[in-house]
Amino acid sequence: MNKTIKIKDRIIGIDFPAYMIAEMSANHAGEITRAIEIIHAAKEAGADCIKIQTYTPDTMTIDCDNQYFKINKGTWKGENLYNLYKKAYTPWEWQARLKEEADKIGIDFLSTPFDKTAVDFLEELGVDFYKIASFEIVDIPLIKYIASKGKPIIMSTGMASLGEIETAVNTIREQGIEELCLLKCSSAYPAIPKDMNLKTINQLKTNFDVIAGLSDHSLGSIGAITAIALGASVIEKHFCLSREIKNPDSSFSMEPLEFKQMVEDIRSAEKAIGKVSFNISDNEKSSSVFRRSIFIVKDMKKGETFSEENIRVIRPGYGLAPKYYEGIIGKIASVDIKRGTPLKWEMVM
Repeated sequence: MNKTIKIKDRIIGIDFPAYMIAEMSANHAGEITRAIEIIHAAKEAGADCIKIQTYTPDTMTIDCDNQYFKINKGTWKGENLYNLYKKAYTPWEWQARLKEEADKIGIDFLSTPFDKTAVDFLEELGVDFYKIASFEIVDIPLIKYIASKGKPIIMSTGMASLGEIETAVNTIREQGIEELCLLKCSSAYPAIPKDMNLKTINQLKTNFDVIAGLSDHSLGSIGAITAIALGASVIEKHFCLSREIKNPDSSFSMEPLEFKQMVEDIRSAEKAIGKVSFNISDNEKSSSVFRRSIFIVKDMKKGETFSEENIRVIRPGYGLAPKYYEGIIGKIASVDIKRGTPLKWEMVM
């Protein structure tokens, strides 16, 4: 399996900077001008990609008000599914315009299709890759249809068992797709840290021989930064202009300054993670003089014996290395030596 994904000229993988996805979702709150503003704000905040969702209420569910279609807890408690999707969806007639705007300012455009008609629509738009949502990981016919288009896929794994992930991955690979990224995801809105289990990111990489990342519904950036330390190559985070603009996703979305700070922190974390190295950096070299070494701590005359009273291992590091201390005890000074002098071999007989 390929350990990288190529989106236009961008390579996503283990040895490359993490790919940052800003998920617009419902944060346009029904206004195309706001959706366009979100695209620009995401670019300015350091996002590599703006993501939307391609569905209508009728492609997601049916307009029915019985108990099966009511949400009983969580962020959307009391909502009817059909009405929730009616509030949250991104009108299809906007999407070509949104992609055009993204292309114009140089931010990648990604969408999650939720049925075959959405896939066909996105193919007509000319998308470069696809996202599969956690809730759709069990929709094998849809996954097969998406994979049949031959484009890279990023797939969230929230709520999925190991067996369900395996079935979905196998379906994608059977269609000849080699460019696949799996995202760890806690499908709660918002997610809470104790349920995130970010160690699973490395297990996804190992089990399925893919790159992996995090679809992060938690508040703040600690989950995303921790995921980077654990080897995530992709971070997806809900993005809004302001949580004061109320919509189904606003309460757990990041504002531009928060997203920008997260990206900066992630870039710093990537530099800190670096690579396996036992070499001494230039900055460390300048600090090495403050290591310990052997110093004369009492005035000595030529012919005097070195002892625990007149030499010590102390800072700074201008004298002989401490490993020679025991061997020097009992030897003779070859010259007069003042207190505070770093010991050198030419001073020892």
